[in-house]
Amino acid sequence: MKPIIRVIAAFALTLGLTVSPLAQAASISGEVKKIDESAGKITLKHGPAKSLGMDEPMTMVYRVKDPAMLKQVKVGDKVSFEAEEAASGYTVTNIQKAK
Repeated sequence: MKPIIRVIAAFALTLGLTVSPLAQAASISGEVKKIDESAGKITLKHGPAKSLGMDEPMTMVYRVKDPAMLKQVKVGDKVSFEAEEAASGYTVTNIQKAK
């Protein structure tokens, strides 16, 4: 019975180590350049966004999933964010000040 537990524990540890880098890859580092609360948009200057298929740094305007997110940051803040591509363009789904 003990060998089975060891195999399961090793598998769980391996799975945890594999998922962690994938989760980090979805997070994009950037800087807030402009906030347009009335339109629900934010302009972010960011590095490569592999999760969105962007290999080069750029500055882009994003919609925000929840307009309340725009109150958490201000122009000039360094941020970490997640975004997704939708039919209407790119949308920030999560944003927080960088640590």
